[in-house]
Amino acid sequence: MDVPSLHSRFLGDTLPRIRQDARVAGVAITGSLVGGHPDVHSDVDLILVINDEAYDAVMRERLVLIGSWTSLVAGFTGEHVGEPRVIITLVGPPLLHVDFKFVRASDFAERTENPEILWDRDGLLADALAQQPPATPAFDLQWIEDRFWIWVHYGATKLGRGELFETIGFLTYLRETVLGPLAARRVGAIPRGVRHLETIAPEEARSLRATLCGYDRHEAGRALLATVDLYRRWSDAGGAIVERRHHAEKLAMQYLHDVIDQGC
Repeated sequence: MDVPSLHSRFLGDTLPRIRQDARVAGVAITGSLVGGHPDVHSDVDLILVINDEAYDAVMRERLVLIGSWTSLVAGFTGEHVGEPRVIITLVGPPLLHVDFKFVRASDFAERTENPEILWDRDGLLADALAQQPPATPAFDLQWIEDRFWIWVHYGATKLGRGELFETIGFLTYLRETVLGPLAARRVGAIPRGVRHLETIAPEEARSLRATLCGYDRHEAGRALLATVDLYRRWSDAGGAIVERRHHAEKLAMQYLHDVIDQGC
């Protein structure tokens, strides 16, 4: 694993301290340090595999434990990303972003991608990975189609009211929820919002620039239209069977065009 020197020093200093806790069955790592092209800006994504009988106790001590393993600057739990098992931290200085994910040993095999095992006390981690393959999350295009035209109408209402901050923020939401995953799907990558699109899908990333705008009503209307155009083109590719909401599309687009025309 080729990692930047700061990340390497962190791992070299921290892993021996973690190993001293007999409740930890092993440590694995995911993210760009494993599967991407790590640089000095990369996070460290650690998985702490905890013996089942000790898991509840360890979960109550997580911040204290992390503070005993490394120089903890600040940390909080990851409920906002749907993962309360994660403690998101800054350690240092020099500052480094490290996510510590605490999982039960019996749950370690449940994963969407293969991590790299950094150490494995009794071979439990390697056995778990060998017994169960990763489950790549399905990309549910029907889920998006069922919502997209309602979202378009919502964006149009905010544009019509002159709530440009809300409109700009909503365009960001559509890029992260719809267009970014569709772009990744086009190149066979795992959808992760708009993460790494400039690298993994450069052509699609260039197209996404049309969905950006400044604090300007005309630009925001143009960006909404560009969002719709990319959704139509990218969601039609790949041969997925989707029940299209044509009536909702027609009415939502009529509304959006009316709002844009009223602002001219």
